[in-house]
Amino acid sequence: MSAQPTVRVIGKVCDAYTTRQANLKAGNLGRKGSPRRQRATSTPISFRLDAAQPFDDRCLSWQMDARTVSIWTVSGRMKNLDFTTSPEQLKLLTEYRQGESDLLCQDGQWFLASTCEVPERVENPDPAGWVGVDLGIVEIATTSTGDRFAGRHLNRQRRQQSELRAKLQAKNTKSAKRVLKRLRRREARRARDVNHRISKRIVERAERTDHGIVLEDLRGIRGRVRQAKQQRSMLHAWGFAQLRDFIAYKARRVGVPVLVVDPAYTSQTCSECDHTSRRNRPTRNRFVCRSCGVVLHADVNAARNLAHRGGVAWAAGRRSTAPAPTR
Repeated sequence: MSAQPTVRVIGKVCDAYTTRQANLKAGNLGRKGSPRRQRATSTPISFRLDAAQPFDDRCLSWQMDARTVSIWTVSGRMKNLDFTTSPEQLKLLTEYRQGESDLLCQDGQWFLASTCEVPERVENPDPAGWVGVDLGIVEIATTSTGDRFAGRHLNRQRRQQSELRAKLQAKNTKSAKRVLKRLRRREARRARDVNHRISKRIVERAERTDHGIVLEDLRGIRGRVRQAKQQRSMLHAWGFAQLRDFIAYKARRVGVPVLVVDPAYTSQTCSECDHTSRRNRPTRNRFVCRSCGVVLHADVNAARNLAHRGGVAWAAGRRSTAPAPTR
């Protein structure tokens, strides 16, 4: 092997052991003396044949105009390999690509993943108002301005996929496992695309109207929410953190401030008179205040309460608390 690929291999092995040591220190691999921790520390780290491999600019070069790459292999350098991407991604690669690229193989297809460091705009110090975003299952996202992003079509597809997955798991054959793997990736791509489109529309509206965005703090929701069995499976399958991360990083790119507030009782509190009661919500999607008589869609009412809390927090001197996107 050449010198530079050898350096990259050594670096990958060192990174793997560093990651394991960090997991041991954090207690993610069990307590001290536990069988799980002993297995983790006594087993050497191994790599799959199709595991992701990092390449730096000495081992892999990009030709953006020709849309080709030149990559080093153990059999020699391969040149003029075509790659495809959208015009927007090509512009990002050309202007902001940083560091090494990772070569991935998924389901027989090859991908190059490259990191782009995009500069952020200066955060708006004086937003004209706040857009509250209430997240849910039937309505994936509802804003305080009345925009609702229904998830019925996606949930119907999820139920169909769940039934098909149960049948394939019962067969437990090699072909059934291959189909399960393909279906899993397809479902993840579909949900990711939906989250991208929803987050883009929310951030674009906030930027256009000079507003900030208020999200609900959903940490630990899977442990504290009690639902029926069918609702539990849908709750655990939905990417709440992914949608939050998409909204956060898109907002940071355009300078829109983002606040994360406690959502307690936002579904039972009237956004007009602040009266709180369980009786205010007779059905899942209908809110009727028992004090002032206002009638609203339940999710819109909750989103307005989030917007009010965000405004109060900002006026009290609190600044943007958008979490850094998960890696």
